[in-house]
Amino acid sequence: MNIVFLDAETVGELPQLEELKKLGDVTLHPHTAPDQTAARVRHADIVLTNKVVLDRAVLEQAPNLRLICVTATGTNNVDSAAAQERGIAVKNAVGYAVESVTQLTFGLLLGLVNQTAYFNQYVLSGGYAQSKTFTHLGPEYWLLSGKRLGIVGLGNIGRGVAAVAEAFGMNVAYSSTSGQERPEKYPRLQLDELLRTSDVVSVHAPLNPKTQNLIDFAALKKMKPTAILLNTGRGGVVNEADLARAIDEDVIAGAGLDVFEREPAGTDNPLLRVQKTHKLLLTPHIAWAARETRSRLMDIMLEHIQAFLKTQQAQQ
Repeated sequence: MNIVFLDAETVGELPQLEELKKLGDVTLHPHTAPDQTAARVRHADIVLTNKVVLDRAVLEQAPNLRLICVTATGTNNVDSAAAQERGIAVKNAVGYAVESVTQLTFGLLLGLVNQTAYFNQYVLSGGYAQSKTFTHLGPEYWLLSGKRLGIVGLGNIGRGVAAVAEAFGMNVAYSSTSGQERPEKYPRLQLDELLRTSDVVSVHAPLNPKTQNLIDFAALKKMKPTAILLNTGRGGVVNEADLARAIDEDVIAGAGLDVFEREPAGTDNPLLRVQKTHKLLLTPHIAWAARETRSRLMDIMLEHIQAFLKTQQAQQ
């Protein structure tokens, strides 16, 4: 059984990779460029991919391929229709990163609200050592308690973030991007009202035609000038050029992002040209990547492959 992992570098060094090697003839590619994909999957029975695109043209050149394991939640990098036509199963992982993404979401929020970078630099620079008092009332920060957290997209991660927000004493509301009606413990608001009334807006929506550029300059203008925007969902949901403008024009108080429209974010990304950098906190798509989370993810992939092999054996 030929098993190919197209971008193994995305999960790091994990013991599960050794377990994977027990299931077949495994090839681990640290990363795969678009012009390398077809050749690398040509003789594969099973392919693992995180972000490498498997489109119709690639799948048509992989006659033996029967299982695609996406080492992520989103499967938009796989042409699902083409896979189905060719009898290729597509498996992903759902809910594996709730704690990790929730943790970094609040890491971004607390870093912005508490002005952590400023106060750290104040101490390291020697400013505190020269102070005549025990404290330093520099930039003001505010309490989360009593403030509203507005969640855009209340899925598993959104609910995890909501639970932590309640522990901080925040009140939670949400806006649905799918339009599905379902009972939730939090009030559901239209997006305009959510933006207008929230002190923190946290995006946890998938990227699709409905959510592409959902948070543009017009949407940002509806937010409070004291509000903070967080995005640990998908980069394309927030228009980056509009956000950069909103930060420098003081339309909102700040933003924390872990995801970008193009990843890695290019040197031409407008967020890298923001002048008021103290209002912006950026991380390189790491919210999902706590070690425990990556291990859990690979455990799920092993389960998918083992179930597939068991089915194959039963059919022989």
